Amino acid sequence: MFIFTEHELRQHVSLNLEALSVVEDGFTNLAEHRVTMPPIMRVDVHDQNGEVDVKTAYVEGKGMFAIKVSSGFFNNYKIGLPSGSGLMMLISAKTGVPQAILLDNGYLTDIRTAAAGAIAAKYLSRKKIQTVGVIGTGSQARYQVKALRLVRDFQEVLIFGRSEERAKVYAEEMSAELGIEVKVVDSAETVVRNSDTVITTTPAKDPVIKAEWLHPGIHITAMGSDAEHKQELEAEVLAQAGRLVCDTIAQCERLGELHHAFDQGLLSRKHPIVELGELTSKKAEGRQHEEQITVCDLTGTGVQDTAIALFAFQEMVQRGLGLKIEDKVPALKINEE
Repeated sequence: MFIFTEHELRQHVSLNLEALSVVEDGFTNLAEHRVTMPPIMRVDVHDQNGEVDVKTAYVEGKGMFAIKVSSGFFNNYKIGLPSGSGLMMLISAKTGVPQAILLDNGYLTDIRTAAAGAIAAKYLSRKKIQTVGVIGTGSQARYQVKALRLVRDFQEVLIFGRSEERAKVYAEEMSAELGIEVKVVDSAETVVRNSDTVITTTPAKDPVIKAEWLHPGIHITAMGSDAEHKQELEAEVLAQAGRLVCDTIAQCERLGELHHAFDQGLLSRKHPIVELGELTSKKAEGRQHEEQITVCDLTGTGVQDTAIALFAFQEMVQRGLGLKIEDKVPALKINEE
């Protein structure tokens, strides 16, 4: 058994093109039916504005697969803590014996979630963009923009959050890190109307983006709605999309933005919806023309967790890192009497 700490993982697993590549391969495997992925298990802690998800997926041919426990407690900012936390466990696909625990405290989830957003933009955002809009000021608001920078060049970021103070901190930090202008704006409408690509990163229960704000050529990646009661996009936004993509239809029609559009009758089950893996495997085309409105609904998948956990394990082991525990247990004799 190996145990890896958050400190080690942050030092040697980065949000880079290699991380994007392994997550993209995960989506391709999913589209090509090489993945066993059960539905998400979730525990809601409503009185603390929190939730805990358990996700997993086995990819054929891989020696191990991940089981990930991920929490989101959205009042944590009030006590100076990040909203996300968790850990991952790698299980032998041959014996079922646990092989490693990655005590990442949610870091690997941040990496793989941001990677999915960048992959969506790679296929759906216009090649040349000027302005990126972000709604939300938490960790994903940061990681998503860093990941987007790996696949698109842009010159400015517009940020809107419920807390103006947190938005100002975001603007200062991200401007320094990206070396571009990051502006705080006064509304989500201002973000949408003035951005080429928009990323929503909130746990909103009521839509933060209205369809009337959309304009030709805009791309929206919505990654906050991962439970039945969450919704970042007005359902009409999905109905107006010329290209509508999600990580998995089965998951999004149950707890993503997609299920609100279905419930309101704005989309039917026959509507042409593309899964992200169909784009990465080249089974389907992404953006079809410059004026097309594109939307990607991301709920987070177990295959992303297995992909990033295996990648992190390889990075750690080849460097000789981690605590290795060897527990030699003597064979037990079975009493046949």
